[in-house]
Amino acid sequence: MIKGIGLDVVNVRRLERWEKTPGLMERFFHPKELAAAYSRKEQWLYSLAARFAAKEAFGKAMGTGLSGFSLKEIFVLNDESGKPTLNLSGNALQVFEQAGAGKIFVSLTHEHDYALATVIIEEVP
Repeated sequence: MIKGIGLDVVNVRRLERWEKTPGLMERFFHPKELAAAYSRKEQWLYSLAARFAAKEAFGKAMGTGLSGFSLKEIFVLNDESGKPTLNLSGNALQVFEQAGAGKIFVSLTHEHDYALATVIIEEVP
């Protein structure tokens, strides 16, 4: 059964401003996300914008917002076939497990200046 659905949109230009503030990207993104994004050359900001949207969408799907955990504890990586997977660690994982959540589905996209993410969370059967 579905526990929650979250959707978020991020203007990519927002991350252009963040890039100019030392340490801000490292505050919001897991090191593996940053490494993967930087490897995408010209598309790196779109990649991070979509991942930030996924973090926001996760909070909405959980019904908790982004309180109780760090944004770096939620990170999106791509599997070997390119499919994005949303991963949790630390307090984010603890909040997820305590809520009785079981499986996470994530979809990312971007078009022009916008990146979007949808997160669906299933309950533990």
